[in-house]
Amino acid sequence: MSSSDRSPVVDLTRTYEVRTYGCQMNVHDSERLSGLLEDAGYVRAPDGSDGDADVVVFNTCAVRENADNRLYGNLGRLAPMKTKRPGMQIAVGGCLAQKDRDTIVKKAPWVDVVFGTHNIGKLPVLLERARVQEEAQVEIAESLEAFPSTLPTRRESAYAAWVSISVGCNNTCTFCIVPALRGKEKDRRTGDILAEIEALVGEGVSEITLLGQNVNAYGSDIGDREAFSKLLRACGKIEGLERVRFTSPHPRDFTDDVIAAMAETPNVMPQLHMPMQSGSDTVLKAMRRSYRQERYLGIIDKVRAAIPHAAITTDIIVGFPGETEEDFDQTLHAVREARFAQAFTFQYSKRPGTPAATMEGQIPKEVVQARYERLVALQEEISWDENKKQVGRTLELMVAEGEGRKDEATHRLSGRAADNRLVHFTKPDTEVRPGDVVTVEITYAAPHHLLAEGAVLDVRRTRAGDAWDKRNAAEAVKPAGVMLGLPKIGAPEPLPVATGSGCGCD
Repeated sequence: MSSSDRSPVVDLTRTYEVRTYGCQMNVHDSERLSGLLEDAGYVRAPDGSDGDADVVVFNTCAVRENADNRLYGNLGRLAPMKTKRPGMQIAVGGCLAQKDRDTIVKKAPWVDVVFGTHNIGKLPVLLERARVQEEAQVEIAESLEAFPSTLPTRRESAYAAWVSISVGCNNTCTFCIVPALRGKEKDRRTGDILAEIEALVGEGVSEITLLGQNVNAYGSDIGDREAFSKLLRACGKIEGLERVRFTSPHPRDFTDDVIAAMAETPNVMPQLHMPMQSGSDTVLKAMRRSYRQERYLGIIDKVRAAIPHAAITTDIIVGFPGETEEDFDQTLHAVREARFAQAFTFQYSKRPGTPAATMEGQIPKEVVQARYERLVALQEEISWDENKKQVGRTLELMVAEGEGRKDEATHRLSGRAADNRLVHFTKPDTEVRPGDVVTVEITYAAPHHLLAEGAVLDVRRTRAGDAWDKRNAAEAVKPAGVMLGLPKIGAPEPLPVATGSGCGCD
């Protein structure tokens, strides 16, 4: 390693803040960016610093609508702060940086570093180079330099963790720009994945989420179509690992051996998030999604036959170019048949650089909005009906941190059931920590959460709770951290009133 590639040693008083936008992959990348900066000697800025850090890093998304406007708006707000603070640095990474490259520095010349999705490990070096040379450093790699999991990581949770099993995507969906920015799929060695999981469990983690742009295509590098199901089964043999989830699979690669592995591996949770995108065969073809409604619903039937209590969630795009009223009716039909626990629904909007952006038949905004509202209303009804079936059931919950916004006012705590449903429960007299497990009886159902209003039936203190205690004790003697605005482990908040391609890790 040359001296220019070594992580610079910096003044321990220099602080950093990371702001994250986009999908779970970006969230996990931000954990690595934080780890890299702390490994180089930076200290996380106090909570609520709002740009008052020595280094502010934007980890960007190119998928969400108005992603570029949001970035440049935030950069504009930091410009006067940087003028008043000599030595302050601003870095922009992620998918939008990979796409726009030199454009960022042209539009915001006060930015010090621009880096892409393939070379996040270079951030500390680029910051130091920009400081020494007193000019912006733009470095965008065209292919992956090192698998991100080899980089230092500052995990956002003591009890639950993302574990990346692959990067990139080999699909060519016409609404999605992610493959162009993340590259072709590259799988990680199974032994390395399991070693990371075992190390995390050794630190107290009890829940992991396997992460990939197309997670169940894992094994394509080595030509093993059953590699993902084998990985799930291997996770089942790791002592101390209580919960295994994964996101997001693609229906094309969702095979019977995966269903069998889910059903037969006790610590693989009865939960599946599988993007449908549309229920119309015509629209699916235009999207270049390599399945049709019958194939998709057939997978749902097989999952429910093998795992009767499975909670299934999905992504749906409304108003894709050329979508007719008949096409939309087919989506409504598929939703009624599938009976999703939740659906994350997006209004289609153009993404420059995608084939769909130039397709004929772009749908007027008012038509898309009306269809979106009809779909949301239908899914709300189904979600509520499905949640009502949980009333009277006794469930084990892993206590979560920060998932119940009203917990303090209502004297409740919140946790996730095995199927990832959010449950608010009465706070017991005994101490309960995030990562601990409680047993409760469900007494009430709402469309997006459940309540357990009676006394907690059982409290099980766990190593994950111990890890949470240990982390809090350590953080108490260090500068407070800045939250990245991360989604919680598991599915994101349901039914966002949003517009977008619906593309994430799918």
